[in-house]
Amino acid sequence: MLTDPWPAPPDLPRPIVMNQWWKDAVFLHWRIPHAVAATYMPSGVAPDEFDGSAWVGLIGFRMQGAGLGNGPGVPYFGSFNEINVRLYSREPDGTRGVVFLSLDASRLAVVVAARAAGIPYVWSRSRFRPAGADDPSTGYSVRRFRGGARSDFAVVPKVDVEATDPLSVHLTARFGLHSRFADNSLYIPNTHRPWPLLTAELTEVDDQLVAAVGLSVSGPPESVLFSPGVWTQFGRPRVLASTR
Repeated sequence: MLTDPWPAPPDLPRPIVMNQWWKDAVFLHWRIPHAVAATYMPSGVAPDEFDGSAWVGLIGFRMQGAGLGNGPGVPYFGSFNEINVRLYSREPDGTRGVVFLSLDASRLAVVVAARAAGIPYVWSRSRFRPAGADDPSTGYSVRRFRGGARSDFAVVPKVDVEATDPLSVHLTARFGLHSRFADNSLYIPNTHRPWPLLTAELTEVDDQLVAAVGLSVSGPPESVLFSPGVWTQFGRPRVLASTR
């Protein structure tokens, strides 16, 4: 398998805004046309392609110990499951990021605060499904309180097969997000060590979240990955020059 080195994470602009753990991450990805992805991009960024395609991801993980600045995790509100649908973005200078189309979470206060900041969180009931003696698969189940959209997906990680191929690095070596807020496009940077990535076997996917944001995919995902997780920090946002 070809390998592609992880890019060094950029220096994080101070002050540190937030820190948190992302654990038990499941990554599912499908190709979509560039023109379709472009309609979802904030002003000033374009879809970041790989192998001639844009990509949409369905990602589930356990947020653990999220805290403000370098402080300790906020009790209760700092730990929850998150399931997001996302695209991949690129600025003219090459800065890469993600564009979240939806983020499902079970903490209503977190959802309300994030939506006020322009991040499209959705209040949902979600469940993490750890591997067990009778079922080696790991995954997530989501049920939205409004609209009824749901998702169930699970994988079996291949514990001896690291994912170091160029596509896996392209989809996971992301150190920030692009979003819209108050008629501006923002870049919110983060930093973390390389994901410890494993290839995985898909055992279940019955998803309505991708369709709920207006995208259409068919067949099984082309990329299926699992990571036990990383610790990350977020830095000061910046406004993209093209939208000032």
